[in-house]
Amino acid sequence: MYLGAVRCCLNALLRLPRSPGSNGKMLSTVTRVAAMTHKVDLSDALPASNANGRRAPVPAVNRAIIRVTGARQNNLKNVSLELPRDRLVVLTGVSGSGKSSLAFDTIFAEGQRRYVESLSSYARQFLGQVDKPDVDAIEGLSPAISIDQKSTSHNPRSTVGTVTEIYDYLRLLFGRAGEPHCPHCDRNIAPQTIDQMCDRVLELPDRERFQILAPVVRGKKGTHAKFLSGLAAEGFARVRIDGEVRELSDNIELNKNHRHDIEIVVDRLVMKPGIEERLADSLSTCLRRADGIAVVATLPREEGELPRELIFSENFACPEHGAVMEELSPRLFSFNSPYGACPHCHGLGSLRTFSPELIVPDPTQPVYAAIAPWSDKDNSYYLSLLYSIGQAYGFEIQTPWNQLTPDQQNVVLYGSEEPIFFFADARGKNTKGHHKSYAGVLALLERTLDTAPEHYKHKLEQYLVFQSCEVCDGRRLKPESLAVRLGQYRITDLTSVDVGECLYRIETLQLSKRQAQIGELALKEIRARLQFLLDVGLDYLTLDRPAMTLSGGEAQRIRLATQIGAGLTGVLYVLDEPSIGLHQRDNGRLLHTLRKLRDLGNTLIVVEHDEETIRTADHIVDIGPGAGVRGGEIVAQGDVDAIASEPRSLTGDYLSGRRVILTPAERRRGNGRSLEILGAHRNNLQHVDVEIPLGKFVCVTGVSGSGKSTLVNELLYPALQHHLGRKIPSPKELRGVKGLKAIDKAIVIDQSPIGRTPRSNPATYTGIFDPIRTVFSGTVEAKARGYQPGRFSFNVKGGRCEACSGQGVNVIEMNFLPDVYVQCDVCKGARYSRETLQVKYKGYSISDVLNMTVEEALEVFQNIPKAAARLQTLADVGLGYIRLGQPAPTLSGGEAQRVKLATELSRRATGKTLYLIDEPTTGLSFYDVHKLLDVLQRLVDKGNSVLVIEHNLDIIRCADWLIDLGPEGGNRGGEIIATGTPEAVADEPRSHTGHFLQRVLAAFPRAPLANDRAQ
Repeated sequence: MYLGAVRCCLNALLRLPRSPGSNGKMLSTVTRVAAMTHKVDLSDALPASNANGRRAPVPAVNRAIIRVTGARQNNLKNVSLELPRDRLVVLTGVSGSGKSSLAFDTIFAEGQRRYVESLSSYARQFLGQVDKPDVDAIEGLSPAISIDQKSTSHNPRSTVGTVTEIYDYLRLLFGRAGEPHCPHCDRNIAPQTIDQMCDRVLELPDRERFQILAPVVRGKKGTHAKFLSGLAAEGFARVRIDGEVRELSDNIELNKNHRHDIEIVVDRLVMKPGIEERLADSLSTCLRRADGIAVVATLPREEGELPRELIFSENFACPEHGAVMEELSPRLFSFNSPYGACPHCHGLGSLRTFSPELIVPDPTQPVYAAIAPWSDKDNSYYLSLLYSIGQAYGFEIQTPWNQLTPDQQNVVLYGSEEPIFFFADARGKNTKGHHKSYAGVLALLERTLDTAPEHYKHKLEQYLVFQSCEVCDGRRLKPESLAVRLGQYRITDLTSVDVGECLYRIETLQLSKRQAQIGELALKEIRARLQFLLDVGLDYLTLDRPAMTLSGGEAQRIRLATQIGAGLTGVLYVLDEPSIGLHQRDNGRLLHTLRKLRDLGNTLIVVEHDEETIRTADHIVDIGPGAGVRGGEIVAQGDVDAIASEPRSLTGDYLSGRRVILTPAERRRGNGRSLEILGAHRNNLQHVDVEIPLGKFVCVTGVSGSGKSTLVNELLYPALQHHLGRKIPSPKELRGVKGLKAIDKAIVIDQSPIGRTPRSNPATYTGIFDPIRTVFSGTVEAKARGYQPGRFSFNVKGGRCEACSGQGVNVIEMNFLPDVYVQCDVCKGARYSRETLQVKYKGYSISDVLNMTVEEALEVFQNIPKAAARLQTLADVGLGYIRLGQPAPTLSGGEAQRVKLATELSRRATGKTLYLIDEPTTGLSFYDVHKLLDVLQRLVDKGNSVLVIEHNLDIIRCADWLIDLGPEGGNRGGEIIATGTPEAVADEPRSHTGHFLQRVLAAFPRAPLANDRAQ
């Protein structure tokens, strides 16, 4: 109020005729008084003046650009640049060059930080804080939204429909315009009359005691004190609150933060002749007080007996089955609400139960060893338990499990109702014991899971599987909700089909005039959001698909579709490789979506390596020239020609054709063996048979959602693990896999981090640190002090700095400010104690070695064979720039994957290893893909087999053999379209992959292979 008054005075003074010096004195006086009395800062209310007393010119702000000055986050080298606003800007460069550091860790982080800083200190305590990026200034920054690949929900209740908000509109539509039906006979539910209600109550047994209730409050927070006192004044004596009958004369205090159900006890009766008139009056009172609803609850006759309830409604009830539908509302269709969720699975659609196949993974084992959870525990109790069951049902615990009869197996797993005599030991020599019933292995494990310590509970979880709920059949909702229809469809009829079919069903809904009027706005939003999903190439998804099963690229495109639906303008969107997991056929639709978001008046900063996206961009920024310490600079920016003409740009080399990935002139013939998958039919796979030749570089291709990951990750890999002796059952959705004897090891190489904590680094993961520590322990100084290799580990006590526990930094918690990482005062970031650092090899301490790049370490340890070989493989895969002690969380996905590949390359080849790799080109530039291809070809040249799921055409055209799935995604996919060499698949007219392969095979030159792959 005071500040407003002062501002008005200032404005009035500024409008007065000016006499030299007078206004200035009056303004300064007003300002001083306001500042002293109310401690307000009015500097923004006064015009800035120069030495002559005139108002200084306001510097012009260019609203068409985002200006970044002095960015030094991570490996950025004091970068300054200007980015155009309201344009599609692509940041590109080699993996690890600093693209994400600029886009996410600098620009987006600063936008988010400024928003959080605008809140009160109290509010900031409850928000995830963002560190201030290491940058001098950023001008022209808009509110920023990040759409990355790392925020996929792991909540099993989150689905595609809830993430896109389509399901919220469907709930609203069915809750307001739906038609209830009986869950039993499927007939329309009609209103009930008083006479019908009385007839139903009079069917209760004679002398049955019951009470008549009026539900007046349903699931509302508050103390409801005023309402309860009003009921007492009206003459009511009792209420039932949250299932408990309370006297209104008592002092009833309810928690205002909890939801409560309150029902008035209108009458209490005993079933006998002559109560008809009183019953009708009481029901009428209930219907009047509870908006047409009455509840008749029986009173238990004996302890432990559960009460029965009859619900009556003037609105909806089935005359034959008495099924009553409460008033339709959106929450009735929410599987996250107790009012709509299936009571058995609580809205999850599935239950975690112990699987007999996982519990008995190897049926050839004897009974005492076949039950895996019990064989892991050294407990005589379980042996005596199995011995007693065997004695009762005629088998020995040494008998192989598969030689037991089905009845004997069922008794062991599911228990027996008849009491069994349990011996005190597993030999039967101690005849002491007792008779008791036996619940079965599954039931005993369920009990153990509830009470077990955390470490053992984690072990038991490997034997759990998700099974579809038997009550709702995986549909998550209770029967009453599933019985509501809109037109010819239930709500699950719209969520269980793919997006394309769902849109068709929405368009063909048969609605009455009233329903169409009610649902007009909701239907408009649903159509728009479904169309957005189609536009970004996700037509194969279903709305009920759990969000946790989506790939990073799918989840990112869903959020992208949601943002388009929001229709915001003036927003800065930062995207991380939206083309991941997308087939070339769908790239055009994605780019159209990005341009649409730009044309709304937004700025898009996209970290991307896809050539088509780069060529479509309005502005390109190439960061490099190399990665890690060799990157962090702006190499070139502008249009495609500006990037292609820059000689220092590796991206420009491939865009201009100065560098190319050559297509092999010949394809390997393999080793003559193969894996044959028979009858694969999980998800959308349609009982396919497919042969995977071994000793070759094999690529599985197809449009998004065609079944590639299902075939390789969900069926083939578990079957291989089962064959190799892991405690994993072979998938039931396979008729079999032939040729498994040709494989002795199956390794999955993905882009997941090599470690979750800063203690994990390339040196520890690859095993390089072991020979290095051995070298240090072999020095003269170490021997004289008696130091063993463990002395040089920063993860164990002894040689590390105990002030920071070997981390080099200490974390200072700052409450509502971000945590501050302070260099350790004792070791100064070296991680080790002073005595350990005194031991040196070639003048370097163990801390110096961790700070070396791979190339620097290769020179120092070139005479140590074990260390040099592993260091050389890291250099060969293009990671010569990373530091040995670089914390694992700071490695990009592509760098983590290449660390894993280098680790595998350094191992001795058996010639029988199968490598399974899912989209290895994620996060890789043209140059990195070139390096990756060389590594994959080396793995195959050693006699191993490589199976890759990929969309990148450079990888596909360099493979020896392709397996193309399709023709489309979702229900229209799941078939084998073509198999053979890339040239053979390119000639298949039904293959979308082949259509694009024809172009690249004709465009790129061929070269003979480094090794004779025809052998």
